[in-house]
Amino acid sequence: MSEGMSVTNLRLKYPGEDAPLLFQGVSFSIEPGEKVLLLGPSGCGKSTLLQVLSGIVPDIVEIPLKADGIHIPSRSGYVFQDPETQFCMPYVDEEIAFVLENLQVPREKMPARIAYYLELVGLQLEDTHTLIGNLSQGMKQRLAIASVLALEPEVLFLDEPTALLDEEGTEQVWETIRRISAEKTLVIVEHKISGILGFIDRLIVMSPDGGLLADGPPQEVFEAYKQQMIDYGIWYPGVWDDNGMDLKTSSVLQTAAPVMTLRDFVGLRGGQIKTSVDNLSVYPGDWITVVGANGAGKSSLLLAIMRLIPTHGSCWIEGVKGSKVEHLAEQVGFVFQNPEFQFVTNSVEEELAYSLPEAEQGRDVQPAAIERLLREYDLLALRKRHPFQLSMGQKRRLSVASAMVRGPRILLLDEPTFGLDARGTLRILQQLERLRASGTVIVMVTHDPEIVKRCATRVWQVEDGHVKELPAEKLPASVAHAPEGAAMLCK
Repeated sequence: MSEGMSVTNLRLKYPGEDAPLLFQGVSFSIEPGEKVLLLGPSGCGKSTLLQVLSGIVPDIVEIPLKADGIHIPSRSGYVFQDPETQFCMPYVDEEIAFVLENLQVPREKMPARIAYYLELVGLQLEDTHTLIGNLSQGMKQRLAIASVLALEPEVLFLDEPTALLDEEGTEQVWETIRRISAEKTLVIVEHKISGILGFIDRLIVMSPDGGLLADGPPQEVFEAYKQQMIDYGIWYPGVWDDNGMDLKTSSVLQTAAPVMTLRDFVGLRGGQIKTSVDNLSVYPGDWITVVGANGAGKSSLLLAIMRLIPTHGSCWIEGVKGSKVEHLAEQVGFVFQNPEFQFVTNSVEEELAYSLPEAEQGRDVQPAAIERLLREYDLLALRKRHPFQLSMGQKRRLSVASAMVRGPRILLLDEPTFGLDARGTLRILQQLERLRASGTVIVMVTHDPEIVKRCATRVWQVEDGHVKELPAEKLPASVAHAPEGAAMLCK
């Protein structure tokens, strides 16, 4: 039988912080076999609480905490928000073999076991001896889940395990977890809740200060605490419709002059073509969502446009003189899928100041610009904190704010809303709409069908690396029925 766990009067504080305690007297228990979902706004401590319940904090990550009692399970597996934080080996098969070796599985039985766990999570590879670094972020997440399942744990801790997966991959992962977890205890942190509510027994909702707002059956909690969840920006069923998303107050008609044209353009990784475009043009006020399966080449398209990977062919951008990254940075903003890739300073406000044009750095305009961005992206209270000490949602807000400092004409965003709570997601979409309405081009990779349906003026689909525009009859209704050339965003 599966194991349970509990915390009694838990108090925790990050070292060196002037902020109050993250948890102030949190107490609850989880019974063996329960399926529990932790919900709460970004930065409230969901992931940290998960790590306390699993024993990662303070046994591995030393964070000062006090409690009258903590009972953790003896046999558990943990899937992190960022899969790369848990890999130990360079190759896919070796990663799972490492787990099996620690479980003393005979070598001759390993190939079949490795194939079994990869199949469980829908990770199909021609050769399992593939470098993990060559996988897409979504494929890495599936591998992380497979390696944890190889532990045959009694308790599974899942920290947004499908955040980087496409719809098909998300369904496969949750179906896998449903299938293998009948006798297991599950504790899940997840923003994409629609796919898991059907097998969740219990919902624990955290407030912004790290306290417990609600605890009970999901439907009862959603009904009784809906207003508080709206106020705190927590995801709940129907949040898109309840918030209206009626942001379209203006539109920018397509002009005769494009701001970017791609012709016979390819991006390469390891000498292999990862993305290709025959002939596409981009116009002021376009909001282009880039869709496709994990590993199709969506991120490679953005990296190629930004010249962060080798390219061939033509990618003309108005006002750009040269083909180096520093030439493009004057006109093009970039938001990485992993926000940590773009942080270079030691505090939130320094990160924003670093992104200002050189002519403005150190001048009186700097404080005003930084204050505005800190306020717009809900980062005022975090201004002195190191970017790596932020929650994933807070890191995401900072990465987008940094990219917007210069007011770029083209903004490339790779999954900018992954890891965000409802408030953070809606706020970023509103800010992007304001930019788009003023003529900025938005090119956004996303797996979120709601964003595609409600925000896109155009949709580019990537299949096996090739980028093509979807015809109007194949677009979501809110896009297909838009006036020609007009923006139909965030309805």
